Amino acid sequence: MLDYELTETGTAPEYCVIWLHGLGADGFDFYPVVPQLNLAGKPAVRFIFPHAPRQPVTINAGYVMRAWYDVISPDLTAQQDKAGILKSAKLINGIIQDQVQQGIDTNRIILAGFSQGGAMALHIGLRAAEQFAGIIALSCYLPLINELAAPKAAQKAELPIFMGHGTYDPVVPFSAGQVSKELLETLGYQVEWKTYAMEHSVCAEEIADISQWLKQVIARR
Repeated sequence: MLDYELTETGTAPEYCVIWLHGLGADGFDFYPVVPQLNLAGKPAVRFIFPHAPRQPVTINAGYVMRAWYDVISPDLTAQQDKAGILKSAKLINGIIQDQVQQGIDTNRIILAGFSQGGAMALHIGLRAAEQFAGIIALSCYLPLINELAAPKAAQKAELPIFMGHGTYDPVVPFSAGQVSKELLETLGYQVEWKTYAMEHSVCAEEIADISQWLKQVIARR
């Protein structure tokens, strides 16, 4: 299983957020965000921040770093590392199943991620046979977009998705996030789409929006 960092907002957590970092970062990247979400109290939430495997990244001259998959071209959708995406999805699903065995059902697990991590959250959450509580996809895009099957009616109705993107993002173009969001809406998903005057980053306004969204998702379960 992947190594990960873990923190909980209280005892006996009933929900779990699995938060995936971006290219070149690690599981500590979003760990400090948890207190800013103001989720202390009941029901308690477990946050898991996995460390991606280390691998050479083509676009970075083959430099070895933590990555969920290889990035081959500046055009993120032109040449995609399908084998790498599927391999990481299997590893992340191992964490999901471990949480299920510990007593947190899939419908109380939220997949979250930034950049590559957000892409993986979308990839896994939209293709799983099980129903997740929701998906948080930040500054990212939907990978392998042409292979996404139409969802079942129940999945469309019961899978809330939060997507946030910086309008000045030079790494994952704003248009890539917008196209992914529009496709999901075409398929029938309810996407809460937020934009921010920032580059490839996260801002206080976005953290506040995520906090509100998480509270709403937890309240409806």
